[in-house]
Amino acid sequence: MRLVRLPGVYRPQGDTGLLAEALLDAGLRPGSAVLDVGTGTGALAIAAARAGAGRVLAVDVSRRAVLAARLNTALRGLPVRVARTDVLRHELLERFDVIVSNPPYVPAPEPTVPTRGRARAWDAGRDGRALLDRLCALAPALLHPRGTLLLVHSALSDVDTTLRRLRGSRLAASVVARRRQEFGPVLRGRTALLEDRGLIAPGQREEELVVVRGERPAD
Repeated sequence: MRLVRLPGVYRPQGDTGLLAEALLDAGLRPGSAVLDVGTGTGALAIAAARAGAGRVLAVDVSRRAVLAARLNTALRGLPVRVARTDVLRHELLERFDVIVSNPPYVPAPEPTVPTRGRARAWDAGRDGRALLDRLCALAPALLHPRGTLLLVHSALSDVDTTLRRLRGSRLAASVVARRRQEFGPVLRGRTALLEDRGLIAPGQREEELVVVRGERPAD
């Protein structure tokens, strides 16, 4: 899928593709309401709309990402609403049947999450969980009963913690997809850092991507 991508907007890669496949495998019900958190170019919002979602809201904190997503969805004539907002800080009044997210999850040199620049699309604190933990805590309040969260991240960011936090938020959580891939440019530039922290073995140049599914029970 060819997409308009402005400078500084995350380019869809293996994690985006794996999450899109998981979304289709989940059997999206026609007319479902879908929230795409951290939409970037809008690739996942497009996948949801094409799969039959009745209402799609795509959000991002980046102005350039919002513009790119608006262009990409408009060019395809898809009914996707794109908004610049941080749903992890500002509560939405809407509720959704499905939430999809490919959040920043790369372990970074600094403990704080950048508020501007290209690295904002991938840096997520020293353990890579700054955004993941907030999303795990917030997701239940954004889902309808029997709603589903699908999120993707690297195993370097601790899959067990994601499962534990979702279960602690009363979601039934499991890993529904896995894929190994070679390090991209960002991780290749951080191999020494990752080795020093014991996150990868010496010489390791592959990571495992996982899609975690969380389901809210019926009330």
